[in-house]
Amino acid sequence: MFIRLLNKQKQAKMAVYSIRELENLSGIKAHTIRIWEKRYRLIEPHRTNTNIRYYTDANLKKILNVAVLNRQGMKISHIANLSDLELKEAIMRETDSTSSHETLIDSLVVAMIDLDPYILNSIIEKSTSKIGFRDTVTSVLYPFLHKVGILWQSEKVNPAQEHLVSSLIRQKIIAATDKLPNTFDPNGKKFLLMLLEGEWHEIALLFAQYLLKEAKHEVIYLGQSVPYSDVLATGAAMHFDYIMISFTTNRSGFDSMVCLKDLGGAFPDKKILYFSGLIEIPPAGLTENHLPLHTIQDLTDFLNDL
Repeated sequence: MFIRLLNKQKQAKMAVYSIRELENLSGIKAHTIRIWEKRYRLIEPHRTNTNIRYYTDANLKKILNVAVLNRQGMKISHIANLSDLELKEAIMRETDSTSSHETLIDSLVVAMIDLDPYILNSIIEKSTSKIGFRDTVTSVLYPFLHKVGILWQSEKVNPAQEHLVSSLIRQKIIAATDKLPNTFDPNGKKFLLMLLEGEWHEIALLFAQYLLKEAKHEVIYLGQSVPYSDVLATGAAMHFDYIMISFTTNRSGFDSMVCLKDLGGAFPDKKILYFSGLIEIPPAGLTENHLPLHTIQDLTDFLNDL
């Protein structure tokens, strides 16, 4: 992990990036970034007292915007001569006209850093109109959230930025789900979805609900932070075929493996599907009625096989 910088920057919680982090977030090789710095003075790195290069949010936004235009064929020598206003206008034109996933993802990252809900919403709406809601989520929003996760883990994203994008995406999924017809396949299955107590990040389960309803399966969604006793009571009171849960955080005093074993014991005749996010859950000790879903594609494959 990149070295923590000056105490003053720590106190201000200013995000700083190494050149390798710029490479990982933009897709532009560190060597190329250095060449662009020297030849075109495209971005100006800052330096610590010990002469270590570092970059700010402004540098990251600039390199992401440059990456967008360069991918679309604009020469770097031309991009370097654009004013900030001209660069912004060029990006807006490109975002309006393109269906490139990489361009949309990079534009979302810039809008998140700027805390700009209008631009975030506009990009999502344009993508949905061009490639549909399902592909927007799987090909644009999920890769975008992966980048947000990288930034969050390295403390480059503050809670307000993360909450803004999570809240907006959550709203979009709920709205799209509400538009689906409320009809079920008589040969379909019944799914019980919930986040267990202490879990609040529900984007994966909300989109799973969308996919299940789109496939005309019946869904009972209990929501966030459901006490385990309520899960047992609900399971005893109604018929269903599958339980779906999601683990997104490691919490003190909570053992996801124990939870899965308890659910398997309580519902031995049900299939228990679980998203584990960044949490490693070894399969040893679990039974055949447990099925891990590492990605949304795993869920799609599962539904196709039903």
